[in-house]
Amino acid sequence: MKIESKTVHWGDRRKAGNFTPVTTPIYTAASYVYESMDQLDRVFALEESGPSYARYDNPTRSALEELVRELESGAGAIACASGMIGIHTALLAALLDRPKRVVAANMMYGATTGLLMNVLGPMGVETAHVDPCDLTAFEAALTEAKTGAVIVETIANPLLRVPALDKIAALCRAADVPLIVDNTFATPLLVRPLELGASMVCHSATKYLAGHGDVLGGVIVADQANYDALRTLSRTIGPVMGPFESYLTLRGIKTLALRIERQCANACKVASWLATHPRAERTFFPGDPKHPDSETIARLFPPNRFGGLVSFELKGAGRAEVFRFMEKLKMVVRATSLGDVHTLILYPAMASHRDLSPKHRERLGIRDNLMRISVGIEAVEDIVADLDQALS
Repeated sequence: MKIESKTVHWGDRRKAGNFTPVTTPIYTAASYVYESMDQLDRVFALEESGPSYARYDNPTRSALEELVRELESGAGAIACASGMIGIHTALLAALLDRPKRVVAANMMYGATTGLLMNVLGPMGVETAHVDPCDLTAFEAALTEAKTGAVIVETIANPLLRVPALDKIAALCRAADVPLIVDNTFATPLLVRPLELGASMVCHSATKYLAGHGDVLGGVIVADQANYDALRTLSRTIGPVMGPFESYLTLRGIKTLALRIERQCANACKVASWLATHPRAERTFFPGDPKHPDSETIARLFPPNRFGGLVSFELKGAGRAEVFRFMEKLKMVVRATSLGDVHTLILYPAMASHRDLSPKHRERLGIRDNLMRISVGIEAVEDIVADLDQALS
């Protein structure tokens, strides 16, 4: 079954008594009863599948976990209450019995950097931030001291750089260090990091997976070597997604392939249009033939699929000019997120990377005139028209 069909069918139609629901229902029970205590004992011992307590398992959440596990080609998955608790849990699972040192991409979502520096740092976890597109520097950081985990993004937020995940995974395997990849921007429709050698994959399910701006959630998918530790940790600390959010994410994924196809096509057209606009100083898009990682993108991405995100710099603009431009938008939504059916625009200096100092942002190339567009499924002519009138 191809991945587009799996998004529609996988995880559903589990038999319930003498009938089978067409889609997975919402199970709200906190605990579950079995005919015999022996059977309940086997369920608690993980010798027999089935729910026992909502922190451990829930049929709605299990269906979602099975679906995303299959899409990402993993051994198992944990659906979480948010993307950030998913990243936190994945890092904790990786570091349980390993050196408390992380090699992290220097260009990532601001909250991930904040988690490493402000939460794990005071707990004794050292982080080395390295450019993941510089393999020589990355290998040096990986081997200069004992490393417990590596974390990168498939498509870096917000400048949309694309590291060579297959080569990074090979370095991590050689060093026996688990590689965690945030695959939110790419989704399994574009890249499946576990197939390239990664150990764990994280998603903010709030974004493309659920896709409609009405869910807060995350998913971690692990390979066989890391799933048991992840599952044990999850059952202990309970970062799990609720049944209502699990249901909405399941429903959202059914249209994931269609949405990604449209968003990728729309993003290509928006990026091409912006690249020629006199008020756009620079445009960042993985489909640009001049993209610095074009060779990696051609190797790892499917043909003509580059994701739905476009970033650009407004020529000669500062914070005030960016605000004026964004306030003139009529259809494009000025809100903090991405991956929704509607087109969204975000100002990284104010939102996703707000907690980084201005000097830190400048070093990373996140200038005060940079904006990030998450292109939706609207008619692309309407998206372009709205941007055009706001830029005029």
